[in-house]
Formats: sequence, C-alpha cells, structure tokens
Amino acid sequence: MGSESKNIKTKTGLVVSTSMDKSAVVQIESLVPHKFYGKFLRRHTKFMAHDPENSCNVGDRVLIQECRPLSKNKRWLVREIIEKAV
Repeated sequence: MGSESKNIKTKTGLVVSTSMDKSAVVQIESLVPHKFYGKFLRRHTKFMAHDPENSCNVGDRVLIQECRPLSKNKRWLVREIIEKAV
C-alpha cells in the first residue's frame, strides 16, 4: 500500500479573479476539434484554486494541481506562478 504512485493532475491557466480571500479563479483554455468540419474550436473552463499566501494577481499564468475538496467548489491548489502579469 505504501508504494502506490499517485497520478496528480496539473493544469496551466490564467488567473481571472482574486476577489476572494485565499482563492483564485483560473481559466483553462483548450482547442477541441469540431466533429464534422475538423476546425479547432477554443473552449475554456474555470476552476477555483486555493492560494494560501494570496500571491496571485489577475493576469498571472499559474500551474494548479488537484487536491482534496477544500470547500464546495475548491478542488485545486495553486502550485506555482509561472509568469507574472505586467
């Protein structure tokens, strides 16, 4: 049991809101092909992530990882800030 390796999911996205205490809303963009035409469509999903130091600002590119449920909507943790907003 102790030697099991966990596959921790990580995603990279853009911070779109930091109005809550110790939380950030991160938007993930993905390209999905259209079933018939094959054209790529831009889709986005928003995740609430835990930011314990309130170090994120709007416009930052961050790496988030999956964690245990921290509240009703928070299931992700801000692991690192990849690029600061200008």
